Amino acid sequence: MSSYFAVRLKTLRQRKNLTQKQMAQLFKLTERGYQNYEIGKSTPNVSLLTALADYFDVSIDYLLGRTDDSKLH
Repeated sequence: MSSYFAVRLKTLRQRKNLTQKQMAQLFKLTERGYQNYEIGKSTPNVSLLTALADYFDVSIDYLLGRTDDSKLH
């Protein structure tokens, strides 16, 4: 994964007016663990990536920067 993921994850979270702590709680992560995704220090496994895409109603390809179209088809 690239920095696209980190930037898009942060942007999507901010659009929902959620804190990193709230995101961590929603996805049963530590706050530091979630922060590491937003700074590009670590990457989520497939099940978490899928859950994030579902939560934000975007495609996994959008999260990963493979497309700029955030809409699900």
